[in-house]
Amino acid sequence: MKKAQITQIKSGIGRPKRQKATLTALGFKRMNQSIEVEMTPQVAGMVDKVKHLLKVEEL
Repeated sequence: MKKAQITQIKSGIGRPKRQKATLTALGFKRMNQSIEVEMTPQVAGMVDKVKHLLKVEEL
């Protein structure tokens, strides 16, 4: 599987509850936090839902 580094670049404050829950499910706890994940179809779908809050870089 491909790996990606995902960084949260915008806050979840003021966003709908589903978007906040998606950020939490991805593992984000604070702004400018970066995580490395395998891009499974499930993770890709979650990233697509909150792509306006994230920066994604392929590894």
